[in-house]
Amino acid sequence: MKNLFLDTNVIIDTLADRKPFSKAGAQLFEYAEKGKVKLFISALSYTTIYYIIRKTCTHKELLSTLRDLESLIETVDVTKQIISKSLYTDFKDYEDSIQHQTAISNKRISAIVTRNVKDFKKSDLAILTPEEALSIIESASS
Repeated sequence: MKNLFLDTNVIIDTLADRKPFSKAGAQLFEYAEKGKVKLFISALSYTTIYYIIRKTCTHKELLSTLRDLESLIETVDVTKQIISKSLYTDFKDYEDSIQHQTAISNKRISAIVTRNVKDFKKSDLAILTPEEALSIIESASS
């Protein structure tokens, strides 16, 4: 089974139904529900997801959505060590640096799934678009 770390943009695309990006994210979630893939997310992502999506639904609805997300995806803690390491990387975007350091801190994670592949060009892990991740999962299931 693949262990994939989802960048925040993939989750926001899916939960906010940002077309055309939401379809691949929804399929990743469906595969996670079926046990075909294990998905991981940074603890940092929850606040960003809340901040972006709160404009489109109520606080109560959003918390319910986040609870559903939390039950489906394994959350990786952001530690002081991760923050410290993120301060000394060559990533141009600090939030992406934190996401990357969070992903590599969990040795089970095999790839980062993001819509912004170019932002992770300095990654130590494989970087996949949601569509590429789906293709790998579907090939393994065949």
